[in-house]
Amino acid sequence: MEAWILFTLLAVVMQSVRTAAQKQIAKTISAAAATLVRYLYGLPFALGYYFFLSYWYQGEEFIGNIVFYRASTLAAIAQIFATVFLVKALTLRNFAVGTALAKTEALLTAVLGAVFFSVALSPIAYLSVLLGVVGVLIASNWKVSLRDLVENESIKYGIGAGLGFALASLWIREASLSLEVPRLLSASAVLLYMVAIQTVLCLLFVAIRERNQLAMVLSRWRSCVFIGFTSLVGSVGWFTAMSLQDAAIVKTLGQIEFLVTLLITYFYFGEKITLKECMGIVLVAVSVILLISTT
Repeated sequence: MEAWILFTLLAVVMQSVRTAAQKQIAKTISAAAATLVRYLYGLPFALGYYFFLSYWYQGEEFIGNIVFYRASTLAAIAQIFATVFLVKALTLRNFAVGTALAKTEALLTAVLGAVFFSVALSPIAYLSVLLGVVGVLIASNWKVSLRDLVENESIKYGIGAGLGFALASLWIREASLSLEVPRLLSASAVLLYMVAIQTVLCLLFVAIRERNQLAMVLSRWRSCVFIGFTSLVGSVGWFTAMSLQDAAIVKTLGQIEFLVTLLITYFYFGEKITLKECMGIVLVAVSVILLISTT
């Protein structure tokens, strides 16, 4: 089994666990504070991971460049917005369906990659994109009308999260490939730089707009440490996989998160999924299979 597949599977499991924990804590703190938790408590782990790899690859020097800083900064900002949207989507709908809406990420990565990053798609891949979009609309019980597009908060936040994560994925790969060091080290460098920026930005926002939330974030440190750790491990998986393979391919494989999400939904949250929502999720899964078959 190729290394990028193993890292993707690691990311899928950790992201599912982190998202479940983040949904729980989002019931008591704001979406911005829940986003801060992911970065603030993940930063120490990111530092440790980077310095461990720096020691492991003795003699390898990390020299940043314009492409690295530009792409990493854009990815960091896109991921912040995507995380806020995801937290809001999860608080509005069933856990599995909220995640399904955000999973337009894989399809958007393929489309944006083809349009802006010169990653060509085959006719079958375009078909998979169409099936995925239809699946998301069915899962969200969306009536195809302008009014629904404006008023349905679940759709806006879910697809907004998918768009943000898609852009972040493409910029992460661009930043990592710009460094002339082993891929594990370049991925960890991108991760550390991004988490540091995200921590500062989120801290400033919460301190200025929601100062009372800071005390709540600190008082719930046990849950926050768990979220920070699982988030960091998941990011290690995603960043490394996307450094080894095209972002769209990694994200399509990552769609197996649906299976993990369903298990969490039934056995942890005790929530039910309607037949229509299941049909939508199945269509998205079929779209992923088609996209993988073209690689």
